[in-house]
Amino acid sequence: MKSQQEVRAIVDALKELYPDGICSLDYEKDYELLFSVRLAAQCTDERVNKVTPALFARFPTLEALANADISEVEQYIHSTGFFRAKARDIVLASQMILAEYGGKVPGTMEDLLKLPGVGRKTANLMLGDVFHVPGVVVADTHCIRITGLLGLTDGSKDPTKVEMQLRKVLPPEESNDFCHRLVLHGRAVCIARRPQCGECVLRPWCDYFTKNVAEPAKD
Repeated sequence: MKSQQEVRAIVDALKELYPDGICSLDYEKDYELLFSVRLAAQCTDERVNKVTPALFARFPTLEALANADISEVEQYIHSTGFFRAKARDIVLASQMILAEYGGKVPGTMEDLLKLPGVGRKTANLMLGDVFHVPGVVVADTHCIRITGLLGLTDGSKDPTKVEMQLRKVLPPEESNDFCHRLVLHGRAVCIARRPQCGECVLRPWCDYFTKNVAEPAKD
């Protein structure tokens, strides 16, 4: 595992490369982010951003979504895949937020996980981006893969295990933005099928690079 100095160096290198460190999903209201993350399951953020403007224009309030015909919501989100389950979750979650949380997206892990279609990844993203809770880790596919390559985790593919391991090593005030930066890095440089190791600023601290790419030192 990495030392605190190495972890800090990785955090700082990513911060310099991607200074904004923000979520790539477009939204204006808290619940719009919640539902955009749901739509992003097995779908690209780019595709979701193409779908949501029309969806939220047709259903401009939480009340409108709560009263929506699920089959009509399906039509707007069809191209995101798994549209039936996603449409059902959006409508039912809207109803629950209105009925049980006064029309406000809840701000605790426990309450967020009660909402239809919300898992730990979505809940952590909401806690970090909307409620600015320190120490949250959004263990998406990029985060799981890249932190395993770096040696920040033991290589586990289990999102909850990765989340808990990263919580122990990442500075709490940096963890949320760090995860967003890993997504950007995974798309631009550390691409799953063709990693651009020669261009990666994280080479000095990357276990994968050291073991598989770097040339062995000569005697």
